[in-house]
Amino acid sequence: MSPWDSRPTKEYRFGKDEFQIKRRKGGFKRFKPYFAPYLLPLAGCALIALLMNAATLAKPWIIKQVIDEYISQGRAEDRAVTILAFGYLGVVILAAVMQYLQTNFVTLIGQKIMFRIRNDLFSHIQGMSMGFFDRNSSGRLLTRLTNDVEALNDLFSNVFVNVFRDFILVSGIIILMFRFDVMLALVSLICIPLIVTVTLIYRHLARINFTKVKGMIARINGFLAENISGMRLVQIFHREKEKASELDKLDGEYVKYSLREVILNSFSKPVVEVINNLTISVLLVACAGSSIASSVNGVNSGALKVGVLYAFISYIKQLFEPVSALAEQFTSIQSALVSSDRILEVFENTGELEDAESGINLPSLKGRIEFRNVWFAYEGENWVLKDVSFTIERGQTVAFVGATGSGKSTVISLISRFYDIQRGAIFLDGRNIRDYNILSLRKSIAVVIQDVFLFSGDIKFNIRLNNKAIDDDRIKAAARYVSADRFIESLPGSYDEIVRERGCTFSAGQRQLISFARAVAFDPSVLVLDEATSNIDTETQQIIQRAMETIASGKTSIVIAHRLSTIRNADTIMVLRDGRLAESGTHEELLARKGQYHEFFTAQLQATPV
Repeated sequence: MSPWDSRPTKEYRFGKDEFQIKRRKGGFKRFKPYFAPYLLPLAGCALIALLMNAATLAKPWIIKQVIDEYISQGRAEDRAVTILAFGYLGVVILAAVMQYLQTNFVTLIGQKIMFRIRNDLFSHIQGMSMGFFDRNSSGRLLTRLTNDVEALNDLFSNVFVNVFRDFILVSGIIILMFRFDVMLALVSLICIPLIVTVTLIYRHLARINFTKVKGMIARINGFLAENISGMRLVQIFHREKEKASELDKLDGEYVKYSLREVILNSFSKPVVEVINNLTISVLLVACAGSSIASSVNGVNSGALKVGVLYAFISYIKQLFEPVSALAEQFTSIQSALVSSDRILEVFENTGELEDAESGINLPSLKGRIEFRNVWFAYEGENWVLKDVSFTIERGQTVAFVGATGSGKSTVISLISRFYDIQRGAIFLDGRNIRDYNILSLRKSIAVVIQDVFLFSGDIKFNIRLNNKAIDDDRIKAAARYVSADRFIESLPGSYDEIVRERGCTFSAGQRQLISFARAVAFDPSVLVLDEATSNIDTETQQIIQRAMETIASGKTSIVIAHRLSTIRNADTIMVLRDGRLAESGTHEELLARKGQYHEFFTAQLQATPV
């Protein structure tokens, strides 16, 4: 069985709510490759924990010795008392220093582990097909990379070493108790099954509730990310109140499960405290009974000493403290358990693209593209492309036109291999597209889309996109090609001008010009324009049209056009209708046939103001 196999989904009921949790086999063991390199430092932390335990166990013992061996014997002024007092101070300082070292070392190790997990998770997400992003909202993935990874950080920073420390501490306490007094030790430990039962019940309820809390956080993050990005649209249509109402509903669900979490946490600690004090009460009763029995029998040699009683009370508090702390920290433990499942869920998504990384490296794409009987549908949807076949020769400019939903943009996505087709085949330079390494394939293709995305940074960064092979001279040359240099150089910072949130300070046309310059700078073999001039005014469109005719020389160019006037000079125009290739030809040939293209062109011509 694969180490990534999952356990069956298990149904739970919490109050009136019924839902499912998918428990994955292996749990934290599957993160072993991340913390295995740090086993030696973790062993050092465990050694520090042992020293801290020794200091913790020594404190009650020292007080016991002072009370029973010196104060009760009338030897309070004995020099040994001073030595024990300094010894007590020493173990207090030792415990504090060890606590400081453990906290710092474990936190540092935890941060290094989380750094690797977050980077690997982000790299894994980047390698997913577009189908993965269709199914997962940006807010949900953001939660995986931030909240869920941080929850694991709490686990690696606190729990692993603390569990070892607490186990040794409890073992040491029990051993010392039995050495001091067997009967009192048995009385002190009689309540442990009760505290274990309470902890297990809490663990079960907390895990179920935390799954819901995590799910609500992901939904809220997704809602906020989507609405902040679309705030302009929300304000234009005066939907602020409606969106606030939607958020209120989500927050209401989140508050409901968060309150359950608070109730569980507030219930667990008092219960542990009650059991702790109940144990002390039983201990005192046992001590009283022992003293009475000793007095009745006239036996004083076996009477309980005050120092032993103090040590037992101290050790009982120390004994239940790890369990109480575990109950307090169970929020972070449950968070880590749920987060680990959610992170593993992402890692288990290997993507729908076969041989994406193991294929043939493509030094340079010549640009011949062939669709052969291609059928394609998005997950859970109807066929978008139906038995589509066509060939684009190297260096040709081919335009695709059609009504909304006819499959134009899907063709572009398939050429870039954002998705794999269900039937048929796509060939690039005579070889099946699945044979190529996906990264080398995409290096040969540049896409300019209608909805331009600009990153925070400066203009130079948005043109080169961290490609060190693209120097400043190449950036400026690309900008000149598409006539973007005029508006860029008129800015106060020129090419160093800061780009704010998605380029909000630039006009739609200016953002489009930057995206054209970006495509040119990468010098692709195949240039794709997905309705790229639809947001540009007529003057800018004419400038870009001339520039594109220049840079398209020797390259295969694919244009999805909204304005049919921009594709008159295309070598071939292909008309898609309901997912099928309805007709193809030059502008003049298609007009002469008086088919679908003729209808589109005539309708646009009539709609154009005189």
